[in-house]
Amino acid sequence: MDNPGKKPIIGLLGGIASGKSTVAAEFAKLGSKVIDADAIAHELLDRRNVRERIVAFFGEAILDATGNIDRKRLADIAFSDANKLSVLTSILHPLVLERVNRLIERYDRQNQVKAIVLDMPLLVEVGWAKRCNRLIFVDCNPQLRADRAKKIGISDENQLRIRENFQISVDSKASLADNVIDNNNAGLLGLARQVADIFSYIVSNE
Repeated sequence: MDNPGKKPIIGLLGGIASGKSTVAAEFAKLGSKVIDADAIAHELLDRRNVRERIVAFFGEAILDATGNIDRKRLADIAFSDANKLSVLTSILHPLVLERVNRLIERYDRQNQVKAIVLDMPLLVEVGWAKRCNRLIFVDCNPQLRADRAKKIGISDENQLRIRENFQISVDSKASLADNVIDNNNAGLLGLARQVADIFSYIVSNE
């Protein structure tokens, strides 16, 4: 852990569509600030200079009728080819991580903030796990994740597997975690109870 700030940093791990965002929202209710890397990346796609760099490589086929980047179309193309994904990552990730750094510094200065939660799909892969005081794995079985993935536009299990192949395995993520949250059949109330227990421990021990 390499966190020079005052606030404990909580990193969320889990497979795609495991419920990390729901867990993050529960931490937010308890006084945490959540940094959502996907939301930052989506926001960056609307910046002219970023959009121009991406279109220059992927072509205008990724644009919708209004001239904006169609995020699903871009994701489908990028995740079908490791080289294309690498190019997209090289454009977006430095900007995302820069924004994450600035947000951590900002939240660290805010007295009302009790903890900072990182909801970052590639948390381990980009080396940010070491910046976390606590790593929490959100456990959810493959069938449930596949069902939930359909709701966010990942329409079939093969597409889900392709995307997950670009991340470290779910088992590896679980092995790195300090805590595990069961998001199989707990329901929102059960999930909230698990989050509250872990949060209470973190803020009283960090």
